[in-house]
This record gives sequence, C-alpha cells and structure tokens, in this order.
Amino acid sequence: MATYKQLIAERQALEAQLAEVRASEVAGVIEKIQKLMAEYELTVDDIATKRHRGRPAGAGRVKPATKAKSELPPKYMDPKTGATWSGRGRAPAWLGKHRAKFLIPEA
Repeated sequence: MATYKQLIAERQALEAQLAEVRASEVAGVIEKIQKLMAEYELTVDDIATKRHRGRPAGAGRVKPATKAKSELPPKYMDPKTGATWSGRGRAPAWLGKHRAKFLIPEA
C-alpha cells in the first residue's frame, strides 16, 4: 500500500502533467478559433453573448390587481384624548400594559 507522501508526490506529478497537456491543447484550440473567426469575418462582439440579468421588465407577467386596504374599526380608545388604535401595528404609548380598560365595547 502506498504511503501518504507517495500519493501526494504522485498527485503533484499528475497535476503538472495535466497543466502541460492543457496548455498544449489550449494553444491548438485558440488557433482553430482564430482561423474560423477570420474565415467567417467574426469579431469578439459577435461571439460574446450579451448577458442580461433576469427577464425583461413586464415580460410574461400579469400584475395582480391590488385590493384597496380598508380601514379597520378602532378596538381601543384613550378616554383623555380620544385617540384610537385598531389593534394592528405598533401599540401606542397611552395603551400601557392594561389594555382591557381601553377596550371599546362592541355595539
């Protein structure tokens, strides 16, 4: 069985061999591409894809109609000022911890 150091040395040798082979093949590929570009009179702009992020605005989508938000009836009322609160959102300071005493009785 091979040792760890032997396997590392083999991996480094293979990586060096891979780099050499890739460099030689890349040179040939670039040469072929340049020949074809010259033959068909292409430029880099012809080959490069125009990248657009996402889909165009409004393409293939129908925006749903938004409902008008109806105002909620008040649930709580400050008897001193007459200020009301519907129970949604941030609670007003006048409400305090004892909400029951500010509750508006249902009609």
